[in-house]
Amino acid sequence: MSNMYQWADYYDLMQRGLAGDVEFYLEEAKQAGGKVLDLACGTGRIAIPLAQAGIEVTGIDLSREMLAKAQEKADAQGVSAGLKLLQGDMRSFELGETFSLIMIPFRSFLHLLHVQEQMKALACIRKHLAPGGKLVMNVFVPKINHFYEENEKMSLRGTQMLPSGEELSMWDYTRYDHFQQLCEVTRIYERTDANGVVTERLKGRFVLRYIYPSEFHHLLRLNGLKVTKRYGTFARAPFDASSTELIVVCESV
Repeated sequence: MSNMYQWADYYDLMQRGLAGDVEFYLEEAKQAGGKVLDLACGTGRIAIPLAQAGIEVTGIDLSREMLAKAQEKADAQGVSAGLKLLQGDMRSFELGETFSLIMIPFRSFLHLLHVQEQMKALACIRKHLAPGGKLVMNVFVPKINHFYEENEKMSLRGTQMLPSGEELSMWDYTRYDHFQQLCEVTRIYERTDANGVVTERLKGRFVLRYIYPSEFHHLLRLNGLKVTKRYGTFARAPFDASSTELIVVCESV
């Protein structure tokens, strides 16, 4: 089955992020007052607005297709000079410089499927943090009712009208492995014409390893990072039992 990240145009159309996340990361970058590293930067949804604000940004992603889309957008918006895009792996990058802010937006840390991979990534991040630098990222909070409602079911994630008059729909079929804390998603893009006839159907797959808040805190601490702030929303609401998102700001111990 194909890797869904090869369809960067469709990804860009359908993935709008989480409410307020661009503004949140932009504010964190401004407060950091230095260079920013965006890990798993994708098509530049967050890196490009930072570059537009005059912030020097380096983006790393595994996918050539996603980086090509990000470069195309950066060129179109005239911010290529302030945005450096590199193909790389958050588990093993070596840039020879440090950053005032390292960020992993949109739950991308969850693409690391084993504790050893998470440890490698965090060690690499800590090595690239400037003195007083911060790591900021967000992950979803696992909920039992969410597992029950979504397991082995097909869900419509969104639709988008295209300039051609066609409609693009995104569907996910999700399976959970609770022993390994894995979430396997089969994603389907369907393109239909004005008569409702499917003109294109693409199927891809990705896997996430969900992580519980207390586990997350211990993992960070083991790698020389401490959580200095945590929020339940990008509007900086306190993190509590009702939160569906965990947003953390960390510094080196």
